[in-house]
Amino acid sequence: MMTIDPRITAFADDLTAWRRDIHAHPELGFEEERTSRIVAEKLRQFGCEVTTGIGRTGVVGTIRVGNNPRAVGLRADMDALPMDEANTFAHRSQHAGRMHACGHDGHTTMLLGAARYLAATRNFDGTVHFIFQPAEEGRGGAEAMVKDGLFDKFPCEAVFGLHNRPKLEVGKFQIRSGPMMAGGGLFDIHIKGKGAHGARPESGVDPVVIGGHIITALQTVISRTIAPIDSGVISITQMHAGDAYNVIPETAVLRGTVRAFRKEVMATIKQKIERIAGGIAASLGGEARTEVRVAFPPLVNDPTEAQWIGDVAASIVGEDNVNRNGNYVMASEDFSYMLEKVPGAFILIGNGGDEGGCEVHNPGYDFNDAALPLGATLWARVVEARLARRD
Repeated sequence: MMTIDPRITAFADDLTAWRRDIHAHPELGFEEERTSRIVAEKLRQFGCEVTTGIGRTGVVGTIRVGNNPRAVGLRADMDALPMDEANTFAHRSQHAGRMHACGHDGHTTMLLGAARYLAATRNFDGTVHFIFQPAEEGRGGAEAMVKDGLFDKFPCEAVFGLHNRPKLEVGKFQIRSGPMMAGGGLFDIHIKGKGAHGARPESGVDPVVIGGHIITALQTVISRTIAPIDSGVISITQMHAGDAYNVIPETAVLRGTVRAFRKEVMATIKQKIERIAGGIAASLGGEARTEVRVAFPPLVNDPTEAQWIGDVAASIVGEDNVNRNGNYVMASEDFSYMLEKVPGAFILIGNGGDEGGCEVHNPGYDFNDAALPLGATLWARVVEARLARRD
């Protein structure tokens, strides 16, 4: 049985209304002007100190109780994805080409719910920082907040994050100690050949053929240069070349993503992509300029903090509903930048197998409102347990 705080249940309808309003007005990374304004306004209404403009459009709300110098940080992401929504319900996206397809509207709402509860009850001794992060979807929002002095301005002894997990039932949590989510990188391979008439390939150097050989060769990086006990992914997701049927183009571009759970593996993949692309292009008479950018380091949970937040979750939903040995996740999450600075952990909350069963980044996805009070309760309990009064 879940023990959701009844004082949070009492405003569950408000949580749903907030979440659906944010869902209907999605904003891309570093463009979260409306969302940030709503977050800041609500935090002020609750009685929090509010700081805006951290990492451009980030917001931090703070509640201080008593004289205890200890502080904890709770983080939610705010941005949407650049895609069209296929849903037809009333709160679907009102903006073409933008959609909350990853549940950040729900994450933001759950943290707002916890702030409302904690500002009213103040049943703790210390400081809590509510960190509302922009631009998680590949645009570097967490790194921007850290570089903007997030933990210098708002010191924390621990920081925690949360993400919804479709197919995991509402009322269940999942976590693991150590590496949990892969680091992610992006690459561009610019191939230069020699343009020619499509009927006279001997007079040119075909960058499309070079690209094809590079694509094939890159498939050996994971299978033949990465140890079998490690995990890695290289996916070529774009190929651009030419615009005429009868012209061998001068240039071609390959783009894609790499993933790994260890920085050393990411470094090896980067080196191999550069060497293979350059070598193949040269052997076929062309050139290749490669840029590999590490977008996110691997997300690594502090073992002590992962155990601790798992205990808090178990106190709400029962030990049988907390999977402490959850699957590795090959997707990336830039909360990893915060975990590199402050010990903490990232936990997954069930989004359901029915209404919330659609996978993230899908045009039919929607966050499951039934999980909102549970997520808000988790954050409230984290603060009350971490900063428990010692009267």
